[in-house]
Amino acid sequence: MQRYNYILIMTILIYDDFTSIGKKMMNYRSILTFSLLLFAISIHGQWTLKTNLPALYINTFDGRNITSKTNYVYARLVYMDEDSHITKWDTIQIRGRGNSTWNMAKKPYRIKFLTKQKFLGNDKANARNWTLIANAADKTMLRNAITSAMGEFANLPFNPAYKFVDLTLNGTYMGTYQISDQIDIRKKRVNIVEQDFPLADNADISGGYLLEVDGFQDGNCFTSNIYNVPIRIHSPDEDEINYDQNQFIRKYISIFENNLKSSDFQHPTKGYRRLVDSTTLVNWFLCTEISANIDGYYSTYFYKNQADSLLYWGPLWDYDVAFNNDRRIPNTYYSLMTDVGYGMTKTWINRMWEDPWFAKLVNRRYRELLDKGLVDYLYQKIDSLTALLDKSIKLNYEKWGIRTRVYNEIVLYSSYDQYVYDLKDFISKHCEYLEQTFNSKKPKEPTPLFSPQDYFYRITNANTKKAMETNGNNVVQYANLEERLTEDWIIRRANGHFQIINRDNEKALNDPTTGNVGPTTNVGTALNTVKPDSLDTRQLWDLLPQGYDGYYNLLNVYTQHIANLNGGNSADGTSILSYTNDARNGESLNRLWLITPTQEPLPEEYTDIHHIEPDNYVLAFDPLSHELHFASDTPDALSFRADIFTISGNRIGSFMANEHFSMLQHPKGTYIVTWKTGGKTRSVKFQK
Repeated sequence: MQRYNYILIMTILIYDDFTSIGKKMMNYRSILTFSLLLFAISIHGQWTLKTNLPALYINTFDGRNITSKTNYVYARLVYMDEDSHITKWDTIQIRGRGNSTWNMAKKPYRIKFLTKQKFLGNDKANARNWTLIANAADKTMLRNAITSAMGEFANLPFNPAYKFVDLTLNGTYMGTYQISDQIDIRKKRVNIVEQDFPLADNADISGGYLLEVDGFQDGNCFTSNIYNVPIRIHSPDEDEINYDQNQFIRKYISIFENNLKSSDFQHPTKGYRRLVDSTTLVNWFLCTEISANIDGYYSTYFYKNQADSLLYWGPLWDYDVAFNNDRRIPNTYYSLMTDVGYGMTKTWINRMWEDPWFAKLVNRRYRELLDKGLVDYLYQKIDSLTALLDKSIKLNYEKWGIRTRVYNEIVLYSSYDQYVYDLKDFISKHCEYLEQTFNSKKPKEPTPLFSPQDYFYRITNANTKKAMETNGNNVVQYANLEERLTEDWIIRRANGHFQIINRDNEKALNDPTTGNVGPTTNVGTALNTVKPDSLDTRQLWDLLPQGYDGYYNLLNVYTQHIANLNGGNSADGTSILSYTNDARNGESLNRLWLITPTQEPLPEEYTDIHHIEPDNYVLAFDPLSHELHFASDTPDALSFRADIFTISGNRIGSFMANEHFSMLQHPKGTYIVTWKTGGKTRSVKFQK
């Protein structure tokens, strides 16, 4: 009331001054109106934007300090958005939060509204509980936000919000804070079934459960009985969960661990795979390793939904010490967190690494993320957030000091830009390391029999990593460059072997050796290219698989010689020779060639080269087996695909011409089969 009285007294004084100069138009009602106007101006004057960010003002009742992580105090909250629009809540609750971060000077908080609020807009959750993250241990204040953005990029189902504000608490400016979600079950958070309380007698207690591998072992925790992993049950709440629910989820985790530990753990239906959602598992795992979060396996959220047998992984949470920002492990540039990080989740993951399926899953998904531009995406997020936070960050560090160590920061700089540079540098180098490391953990598989597809190929030497190409009609090696069309080859089946035709000169790889030829005689002739002739055995090659790395020998059918890099010379222009065929074929790098598709489909103008019309071939239908198949005097030329349509034009299937297609499940009637070979489209009707 003191502020109200002061304003009223001042208003009366102003009025008296007006009367002293003869302005007597105001009555006492106008005095009150004018007083309230000044009061509103006075109050609004407290709420101003300090920077371009929204401003958050919180005042506890009676100015009470926030000293507990468990006991709330009541407060008023004012939110002023970027356009100075004000939203007020007369009563909220606020308390501390965090573990290590609660001991820092710039403290994190949790706020609770009386009713559910779409605090961050309609595209975010409608909830009572929200967090105010201080990011005190992260000098960039970006790590939690860009990890959430990475989760969005990787298509994890829920990624915590990041809305930055300038916080003032009880009249004291506290710095740059991040409004974020509380991890709980609801729409636009962990969107699974929330179990009723109290439970009905016949309630389905198979889900939902929100769980955390929690190294701090807070709340309702138990330790798993196989790997001794501390697991916290966040939902149902410890005050609401009953005995049956508790036992159900404990038993479920025990089944998961037993399957993971068993000798059949790699089996798709007897092992652990039948109990994990592979999509969230691999995306959560990759985000944890990309960020190098040393606590990612110390605090790991996962969940189980109702009437669903799978465990789902995420959301990502608490990444302020990630991206090489903790001197307890000072060089995470070149480490896996499953090797050096803290926490027991890594015991599960390291067991999964023993399963070739998991290693393949990780490599395939990581390659997809890199090809989609993950690194550039993170760079762009960092740049946009850095620009957004520029003014607020300067104000924040005027209060807290940019060179003040508050936790385990590895380095201290006087420049914010240097912290951002280190963050970017880590992302690029660590992502390169992960690509190599994941690939090294991928199980080696024997080089398969070669099967050509409708792509151009690069033929690269195992020793020099340079590509086979044409120089005129000569065949040489040259640096593997995408733009060099002379390095692209078309590989097609021909008379039980392969013909290899250069994209640039449209001539076939040829062994011109003359005289007495054999595996070890008259060797050393330089290979060349000549006009294609599928009947000339000097142009025909067998591609012999060697080892586990996708390498082949090129064996000429006529000479029985192997294509060999002359002397292993690394110089561009070195000749490819017709060379000895002996026991060293799988050992000599000069004889080994990696054959990889360029991922550029063959254009129409090369169709005639790639698909030669087979000699005397027919399409047959067997009424006993109900199978379609092609027959030919040259079966190796049956390398095209055929499509089957109903008479009304509906496609019912397709098959390779050297395979059979069953019509058993299709009704009687007239069908059309179409295919393209020899540069022409063919079609035929048949009656079933």
